[in-house]
Amino acid sequence: MQKIIVLGLGKVGTLAATLLHEAGFAVTGIDVAPRGGDHPFVVRALDVTSGDAMRDAFGKVDAVLSCLPYSLNIPLAEAAHAAGIHYFDLTEDVPTTQAIQKLAATSKGLMAPQCGLAPGFVGIVGADLIAQFETCRSCRMRVGALPQNPTGLMGYAFNWSPEGVVNEYLNDCEVIEGGERKWVSPMEWHESLYIDGVKLEAFTTSGGLGTMCDTYHGSVENIDYKTMRYPGHMSLMNFFFHELLMRDRRAEAGEILVNAKPPVQDDVVYVHVAAEGLIDGRLQRREFVHGYRPVDVAGKRRTAIAWTTSASVVAVIEMVRDGALPQQGFLKQEDIPLDAFMKIRTGALFQRGEQ
Repeated sequence: MQKIIVLGLGKVGTLAATLLHEAGFAVTGIDVAPRGGDHPFVVRALDVTSGDAMRDAFGKVDAVLSCLPYSLNIPLAEAAHAAGIHYFDLTEDVPTTQAIQKLAATSKGLMAPQCGLAPGFVGIVGADLIAQFETCRSCRMRVGALPQNPTGLMGYAFNWSPEGVVNEYLNDCEVIEGGERKWVSPMEWHESLYIDGVKLEAFTTSGGLGTMCDTYHGSVENIDYKTMRYPGHMSLMNFFFHELLMRDRRAEAGEILVNAKPPVQDDVVYVHVAAEGLIDGRLQRREFVHGYRPVDVAGKRRTAIAWTTSASVVAVIEMVRDGALPQQGFLKQEDIPLDAFMKIRTGALFQRGEQ
């Protein structure tokens, strides 16, 4: 794998394309309206919704990474499948992933959705913790992308795609509870937790588990994923979406929220993964708890959400190129070894960025 297309040149897509270029790939960045100045990779303006344009572009490369909204990914995965090339994306959307998983049954290349932060990196960490136990009774995964200096009652800033956030807040969430796979409502199962003395709340959101319920049903009694926010956020979001009926106007809801809480530069990504079970016959607990802040990457200061997401997917792509991961079929994030991931140049950013 040498030639790769990156679709969508926002902050994450541009950084991912830059990191891939630095890793030795021949990168072409594609966007309907490319922005910014000089890039170290080739940039093309193309309509990413045009099937003919995408099929023509995919026929000239070895792989494609979609950094576009999840709603655009199924036709792109189908085009990659038809071209016989590797496919990667960052989606948190469950139906999109299920459609790509079906394509993978007959793919010539690797189909690897969910390669971002959550799902993605958090699943790699969770699987590593589960493997440390003789019998694992629970694995709880929590991720929060937040402003370091929150203001207002909501205590939030939309540094991530509003479409993706709204999707996570409104779609049902799969869990394993008491050995049974279940679907539960989002923005429920409220809990409080602390990281480095900072009080946070966590609640169910959709998609963060990826395929972990498929993998661990029957072997881990309890698995769930929650989003972390500053206290009070969940109640306000439930009021906004359900009492004001904005759940029926998703696009408008995203516009309102971004207008109220635009992106910030000083953000933080909290990752809290905890597993419990038996080691040498004794009940024990293992944790992976870190706060990631902006770092200098590829010559610029990058927000925490941009570099954690970009580094995660680029590390996976590098591992595929190097033969450390399968070359065909469907890739589950929990099948990626954490130690090997951390040794990859871009994966090592997760150690450098710890604070």
